[in-house]
Amino acid sequence: MRRLEQILRRIDGRGYKAYRDIRGTYRFEGFTLTVEHVQGDPFADPSRIRVMVPVDRTWIGQEHVSSTSRRVALRDFMTRRFAQAIRNLGAGHRGSGKSGLISVDVPGPEILDRSSCLLTDDVVEIRFRMGLPAAGRRILGRQAWTMFAQDVPRLVRETFERDYFREALEHCQTAEDADFLRQRLSEMGLVAFIAEGAILPRRSGVDFGPMEGAVPFGPVPDTLAVEVGLPNAGRVRGLGIPRGVTLIVGGGYHGKSTLLDAIAMGIYNHIPGDGRQLVVTDSGAVTVRSEDGRRVEGVDISPFISGLPGGRDTTRFSSEDASGSTSQAANIVEAMEAGATALILDEDTSANNFLVRDFRMQMLVHRDREPITPFVDRVRQLYDELGISTVMVLGGSGDYLDVADVVIQMDAYQPVDVTGQAREICRRFPTLRHQEATGSIARPRGRVPDPESFDPSRGSRREKIKSVATRAIVFGHHEIDVSYLDQLADPSQTRFISDVILYAWKHHMDGRTTLADAIAKAMNDMRRGGFDALTEGRFDNRAAVRPHEVMAAVNRLRTLRIV
Repeated sequence: MRRLEQILRRIDGRGYKAYRDIRGTYRFEGFTLTVEHVQGDPFADPSRIRVMVPVDRTWIGQEHVSSTSRRVALRDFMTRRFAQAIRNLGAGHRGSGKSGLISVDVPGPEILDRSSCLLTDDVVEIRFRMGLPAAGRRILGRQAWTMFAQDVPRLVRETFERDYFREALEHCQTAEDADFLRQRLSEMGLVAFIAEGAILPRRSGVDFGPMEGAVPFGPVPDTLAVEVGLPNAGRVRGLGIPRGVTLIVGGGYHGKSTLLDAIAMGIYNHIPGDGRQLVVTDSGAVTVRSEDGRRVEGVDISPFISGLPGGRDTTRFSSEDASGSTSQAANIVEAMEAGATALILDEDTSANNFLVRDFRMQMLVHRDREPITPFVDRVRQLYDELGISTVMVLGGSGDYLDVADVVIQMDAYQPVDVTGQAREICRRFPTLRHQEATGSIARPRGRVPDPESFDPSRGSRREKIKSVATRAIVFGHHEIDVSYLDQLADPSQTRFISDVILYAWKHHMDGRTTLADAIAKAMNDMRRGGFDALTEGRFDNRAAVRPHEVMAAVNRLRTLRIV
């Protein structure tokens, strides 16, 4: 610690690059601090700092680390406490640019596996950023020493020396219950579970906390009610979304899309008090939608689109500017390739001509002149032949009632089982439309990417990869649009995706390995070696995602070629 003070006093007033002299590891009272990377100037991304605290100097108990779920949740909890300590500190700018800034990855309502906090049996490590102070581009060594000697120790004390034992335990138990339930969904024959009393609406499109005054979910109709015993919460009753084809119907503004959004985000655990902590969904459920203008490369969309004018092959379809129906077909096939166990669709974000062709349109445009096999004629096959369920919001297409296993009506935000009524309507008013699907349906074969189609270099820079919130990934000269990947929850996940793509390209894409296998191998390497395995020891804010989102991002890379 004294050595760090001496260096800062020595370089006080010098040019900003002299800050590089403080790189290294220093012993403080009760913790160790490492300056891993020093920013190039006060306007650049702040410097990367680590603090390592012995576990025996913290409030952490064996109860917090007794399962994998609890360990991930504990690391998430400590990141939140460190972020709160930064807010309590209220330190402002101490000079030019980002001088004086202290920041850590700030989690949302989802409990994610993050790189901001690591944990071993002996040490807990927090990774954060500090803007080293400067006046213009001259070092403010005394202010920097204040940050190291006063601010950082205060953050450590507030995070690790205050008694958060019980609060952290509740955090860990909540995650453990959700993981326990998610692992049991398949044997219970369910795609998702929504607990009675859950708060599903969010405050706004930018604030994902629970809406104040929202109507709690329920009561759940007995015909769809499921009770399950959880390790910590005990017996819980809720709505079970069964495997198969489930429709969510109802009038506008009655809560259909809110329920579907909660189901889509149920692939993640949620913090206590979020309202969605017991909304749990199969980890293989994937949201699919139309995406006008996206690029498609080498995808077999023939189960949904075939017989194009000019004899264009759709078993290996490529397009620089896919239409709404074509993009949605590709999104479904790509989700199947990634191992999806369920598809989540909303009529509002789907291509209407992809969902259904009614009787009158069938009479007007003969089947021989229509290349699209509508989803209504394949959705049953997806489950019966491949075991892929579908959960779908509908407001205007009654032809789906014929193929549904369960129909749930949202009425003033409350679920009602109208399956019996739907079947009676189908009996009394049979559809006149013709089934247009022919042949069976199979999971697509794996596609092998050409390694040379991945080039993240830009000019003299060997690699240029940058994420832009949850909107895009800059990959060399190209931008991967991920804004339609609705199940991305955090900007740190976008950074993680860029790491996985780069790592998989370097280590596992050889012109013979399929895309799915290359991504799986990269993520297995990460599980064995941690986040640092992907970044060659460099750290930054990262949060894990499923292989589904990584593959979806690769599929949107405009230089991708399939060999």
